[in-house]
This record gives sequence, C-alpha cells and structure tokens, in this order.
Amino acid sequence: MPRYVIIVPSSAQPGRDDDYNAWYDGEHIHDICSLPGVVSGRRFVASGASPNPVPGRYLAIYEIETDDIGSVVAEMGRRAMAGEMSVTDALDRDSARIWFYE
Repeated sequence: MPRYVIIVPSSAQPGRDDDYNAWYDGEHIHDICSLPGVVSGRRFVASGASPNPVPGRYLAIYEIETDDIGSVVAEMGRRAMAGEMSVTDALDRDSARIWFYE
C-alpha cells in the first residue's frame, strides 16, 4: 500500500500562540488523525538554529497509508465543510500550507 506524508507549516496570529497550540494539540491533530488512512501525526516548533527562513513557526507531519490519497483529501475537505473539524481564529491562515509526498 502506498505511503504518504502530509507536511503542514503554519503560524499563530500575533500573540495567540497559546490559543493556537491548545486548539491544535487538543482538537486538530486528533481530527486529522481520525481520517481513514492517517496513521500518525507529530508537531514541531521551529528552531532558532535554522540557517534559512522557515515557512511557519510550527510544523505538523502526518503519515498516511492508502491506495487512494484523493479520498483522504476529499474526506478532509468534507469534514471541514460539514463543520466536523473546527478551525481556530488563532491560526494565521496566510501561513498555513499543505504538501503531500509519496
């Protein structure tokens, strides 16, 4: 079965890191890990030792095993549109990106 990783850099709104992290750790990572095919999720904080600019203060990496990555993406979108996954206003939406690697 194909394996993928989803790479998601993001940042909090200025002064909202505590709210953002409470939402991410308490809700969002569990919402994403409950998607069919998602086998794990981990979060990281950017290190000051990075020699290059980072795309976001925070980074999440999710591992997926699926024969149909499109169905995972579709289910993520469906749940978001149905209000089954919350989004906090503490998220700096301009900083959030998503990449898939196989």
